[in-house]
Amino acid sequence: MSDITPKSFWKKPEGVTGAIFILSAVLGIAFFTATSLNLVLALFSTTVGMAITLALLGSVIFLALDGKSRALFSYMFKSAMRWITGLFIKIDPISILKGYVEELKSNLKSMRKQIYKLRGQKHKLKEMIINNQKEIDDNLSQANQAKNNNQEAQMILRSRKAGRLQQSNLRLDELYKKMEILDRVLNKMYQNSAILAEDIEDQVTVKETERKALLAGHSAMKSAMNVIKGDSDKKAMFDAALEAIADDVSNKVGEMEQFMSLSENFMQSIDLQNGVFEEEGLKMLEKWEQEGISILLGSDKQKIIDQTNSENEVLELDAPPIREPEKLGRSNQYDIFFE
Repeated sequence: MSDITPKSFWKKPEGVTGAIFILSAVLGIAFFTATSLNLVLALFSTTVGMAITLALLGSVIFLALDGKSRALFSYMFKSAMRWITGLFIKIDPISILKGYVEELKSNLKSMRKQIYKLRGQKHKLKEMIINNQKEIDDNLSQANQAKNNNQEAQMILRSRKAGRLQQSNLRLDELYKKMEILDRVLNKMYQNSAILAEDIEDQVTVKETERKALLAGHSAMKSAMNVIKGDSDKKAMFDAALEAIADDVSNKVGEMEQFMSLSENFMQSIDLQNGVFEEEGLKMLEKWEQEGISILLGSDKQKIIDQTNSENEVLELDAPPIREPEKLGRSNQYDIFFE
């Protein structure tokens, strides 16, 4: 937990509420001053008014210079903004993580369908390539026979047809390689996301109980005193770890959904029935390949690309479409957040 850098208050939802509150207060004061200028000047001209003004000014200067008072005021302000924000949106980290678990499970179902659909398309494409190759061999054989029989026109016709089919197969081979990348990536993302969902679920089960125990012995006054003393508040640190997990999961879920959208668009750009596909679909996938390290895949992204380009790492079509992750002997990836 000591290595976790808590997200800045102003980058959280309650920070947005705080910024709106401060801006509203400044605009309100400015509007009141502008519309009641005579009243303000009259107030300053009296002894009581001057005393109130000096007292307010002194309080502001004291808060600005005294660290403990400044920390206490900041804590009270942040707590108030968090309470107000909680009335409108879900900011409890445990609830947020539970939501991510449900989202991941839903995404995993969609990803399974995509993988099975992709495997079916790969079978069709492979069959097209094999049939094309048979036609190529057949046309070359007929061209050779026509040459031996001095049938030049027939020889040219068969040779050209074989050449066109060869060009078609080159494009189809390129498409098949891209499909193989999709197959490997979707499978790896499926495995990693299934592990992610399981790890979050385990953490939520354990940490929800721990958080309830922590809240039972926690009070706003105790937290305020810790803040004044400069001590770390256990609840704040615990929630910071949960928020860090939520941020990490958010990034991974976002990447997962983005790639699922990319693969869906890629598949829709292919019309195997007519043997055509749009170049835009290939360009989208090539762009993803060149974008660097993946949050969800890590260094496995480059391994997948290398495996696809290797003749020794052929992905068998008869292999099971979904490769389930191994669960035994595996530690929870988020335990380190609480060490």
